[in-house]
Amino acid sequence: MAFDRVLNVAKKEFSDHITSRRFIIILALFLVISTVSIHEGIELYNTRLEMYNEQLRQMTAGFEGLYPGQMPEKPSIMLVFLFMMGYMTALGSILALAVGFDLVSKEKESRSLKSLLSHPVYRDEIINGKMLGGVGALGFAMALALALSLAMLLVFSVVPTLDEFAAILIFGAASLGLLLAYFAIALTMSTVAKESGNALIYTLVIFAIVSTLLPAFGTMAADVFAGDPPEPPETVVPMPTPAQSSGGGYVTADDPRETDPAWKDYEEARKTYIEKRRLISDISSILSPQANYVMVSLTVTDPGSSTMYTAYGAVQAEPGGLADALGRIWMNIAAIIVFPAAFFAATYVKFMRMDIR
Repeated sequence: MAFDRVLNVAKKEFSDHITSRRFIIILALFLVISTVSIHEGIELYNTRLEMYNEQLRQMTAGFEGLYPGQMPEKPSIMLVFLFMMGYMTALGSILALAVGFDLVSKEKESRSLKSLLSHPVYRDEIINGKMLGGVGALGFAMALALALSLAMLLVFSVVPTLDEFAAILIFGAASLGLLLAYFAIALTMSTVAKESGNALIYTLVIFAIVSTLLPAFGTMAADVFAGDPPEPPETVVPMPTPAQSSGGGYVTADDPRETDPAWKDYEEARKTYIEKRRLISDISSILSPQANYVMVSLTVTDPGSSTMYTAYGAVQAEPGGLADALGRIWMNIAAIIVFPAAFFAATYVKFMRMDIR
């Protein structure tokens, strides 16, 4: 395999993609809606920032309503990209499927693949070039979306810090991983099917399975195998009673949930139940690019939070920075990388063994 010939094929495919009417229309729609989502996110960020500044003003002025030592949480500009995440899973997936579903099948239908192989180029160079060309086109689309987002932030006088800029780049990498996952599915089906129409149908079926059915199946499996949640013990929590002192006020007896052994056993059983349910749900969700992308995006856009997002829901985690957040979701990051790699490998094997006559 000669790398220069691979690059020649990749350049040709990349040029075909970015100049095709289908790609331009979907990309334009993708950028327009991304711009709208970023604008909505900036408006919400500015609203939260005004609330934050007002709380600081009240603390400085000694207003009532804030507990001593309580500090309001300053909003992060990563809140802006939460809006973009929803549109990415919809329009971004459509763009990726449109790039790959007829990449090989149209060559079969037009019988141009046979004539292409008559030139001094080998099969592995063709398929690797097609992969690189598609990856380049999707990377170009993602780079445009991120550049547009950063430009809008600067227009509204919002300047990211170094940590926020790093988080934006990781968000962009995760978004590109989502696009590559669906592009890999489409390319594999284009190699397997004899016609582009069948390739599109196969692609949409697998898209529906991995994006919707697998997470739903995980939830159903968790309901079945985890069983019913434990029931709390029937213990009456005492209400506050007037204090027997000249100062008045109210006092509360000891909470039995802190001293009753039955409540301690319940809390342990509840924790075990949640962990078991989350494990079952995560096993199926790890095979869904969309579920992994949502989990990574939610965690990266709020890395300092004490909440960690999982396929089962939100659970408390130790607060930390971006590195700690990435450490909590390393399995999802690995899945985003492995999923398209597996389909690309299947495409390579199928193309190399394909009968072209």
